Amino acid sequence: MLKINKLKISSPDKQLVDISFDIKDSSALIGESGSGKSLTLKALLNLLPSSLQVEKDIYSTFELNYDTIGFIPQNPFTSLSTMTKITNQFFCSEEKKEEVLNLVSLDKSVLKKFPSQLSGGQIQRVVIAIALSRDIKLLLLDEPTTALDEENKNNIINLLNEIKNRLNILILFVTHDINSIKDICKNIIILKNGKIIEEGLTNEILSAPKEDYTKRLINSTFRNKNFRT
Repeated sequence: MLKINKLKISSPDKQLVDISFDIKDSSALIGESGSGKSLTLKALLNLLPSSLQVEKDIYSTFELNYDTIGFIPQNPFTSLSTMTKITNQFFCSEEKKEEVLNLVSLDKSVLKKFPSQLSGGQIQRVVIAIALSRDIKLLLLDEPTTALDEENKNNIINLLNEIKNRLNILILFVTHDINSIKDICKNIIILKNGKIIEEGLTNEILSAPKEDYTKRLINSTFRNKNFRT
């Protein structure tokens, strides 16, 4: 369990984020661009610029560090060295490499290739495999399907759902696309202007949102309209 009792992020002249929430299983942080989603992720990863002031009070059942947190960025290509073969971008045993590649449905032959020789979907799977090669307890995902076509997007969503069910890890999925998390995340947190305006069980919020802002986010994704009652 991860309990964020307080997370405040501010610039010299403006409060950017002021939130608190829990991650007990799998949660989605939903909001439009500029809502504070990425700032929240960067705060958890200790990657905020020094120009921003951060106040945080976080309780966790495990130590938060490089070994326990996995991160999947919006653009997976930024996570890999273009001049280095995939095998040398893992920091684990050969046995572990094959284990996690099998978990993400990739053949071990990709280890001998360079990133430029792989498709976008394969690259995303490699990045997920690298994250899982450590004994992580928390997986942070920043719009992980944005750069993918519809087929690869659906494949990655199905893969993440399978991983969530097989591994005992917490998930925080950050996105503006509610459709991408409806089958993965048990809980939704709606963020607007750095504040949480609505949160609860995914199926309940999708079927009966209370806030107009939440309704607009749901209606902006055509496929989610079947959740409305």
